Amino acid sequence: MLLQDKTVAILGAGPVGLTMARLLQQQGVAVTVYERDASAQARVWGGTLDLHQETGQPALRAAGLLADYFAQARPIGRTLVDAQCRVQLTTPPNTATPEINRYALRQLLLGSLAPGTVQWGHKFTRLESRAGNWQLHFEGGPEATADVVIGANGGLSQARHFVTDAQAAYTGTFIVQGEVTEPARACPNFYQRCGGNILMYAHQGRTLVAHPDNNGALTYNVSFRQPADWLRDSAPDFGQPAQARAFLAALFADGPACFQELFAASTFFVGLPARQLSLAQPWHAARPALITLIGDAAHVMPPFAGEGANTGLRDARLLADNLTRPGAFVSLEAAIADYEQQMRTYAQAAQAQTSRNELAMHQPDFSFLARFGR
Repeated sequence: MLLQDKTVAILGAGPVGLTMARLLQQQGVAVTVYERDASAQARVWGGTLDLHQETGQPALRAAGLLADYFAQARPIGRTLVDAQCRVQLTTPPNTATPEINRYALRQLLLGSLAPGTVQWGHKFTRLESRAGNWQLHFEGGPEATADVVIGANGGLSQARHFVTDAQAAYTGTFIVQGEVTEPARACPNFYQRCGGNILMYAHQGRTLVAHPDNNGALTYNVSFRQPADWLRDSAPDFGQPAQARAFLAALFADGPACFQELFAASTFFVGLPARQLSLAQPWHAARPALITLIGDAAHVMPPFAGEGANTGLRDARLLADNLTRPGAFVSLEAAIADYEQQMRTYAQAAQAQTSRNELAMHQPDFSFLARFGR
């Protein structure tokens, strides 16, 4: 095996990095994951994930965890509403791609790894190449070494510049994520309108997608188009709940009354400019030592097709197979190059679908009803 007597460092303990670690450990590879979160109990923010049958699920199957995913994930339907928030269509729960909470998925993956695999409280800062391997540096902590580094540390990866000069660019869409604890009490009208399903709304270029039970909380995304100078000059501080509530209330001033109830009950917000990393330019052929990228570090894209995490899990499965399959490649460099060539093709296709969805969803006349066949 090409990784015999080699050490692998994975940057980031998200679903993609942890799946990569699991796949390598199954083949006896010495792997360590470095994560900036303080502990395994750290809050994992974001909506639920549905793992696709062609991408995410095969990766978990290879990791021996697909049955556990289905045991913990929840099939959920969709409630589609019009401009007055009147229910127009409901769809049945999707048993083929059920939704799993991100924290639950992290715990599932962590439980499959050898104790001590993840080094918590390690905020990565920089890499140095020394004698053909890597010296890893962390904020306020000891250094580490590895023969191979796999960057799985998100869309703002600090390891990316060793692989490509490309930078993630703003796509023109802004996303606000919000959360309501105890939604049945705090926003009963909106909560009841969901009907136990994911509620989906689009009107005049604004979308709202809400999950009524994301590990006990109601979580939602609002998205809309804004120019780049708005980010610089006019965007509120979404870390200040009062500012976020006031902004969303004004944005939907002509919208359904139950939305105002939702925003008033929200206690936590995050504002996110949608970003995408172009794969058009070639990655560096010559690198100081063995390094590659997976997941958002390689191909960050907005969430408008549900392809980001699924494409990242596909990365992990392909790269792990290339690195560990006996006789498949003459060198680690060849195995990594083959992975990157295949990844660029399918990730660009996922990004293209995402971009088409993003533009369509924010047209004034877009309707989720048409998307679901009505």
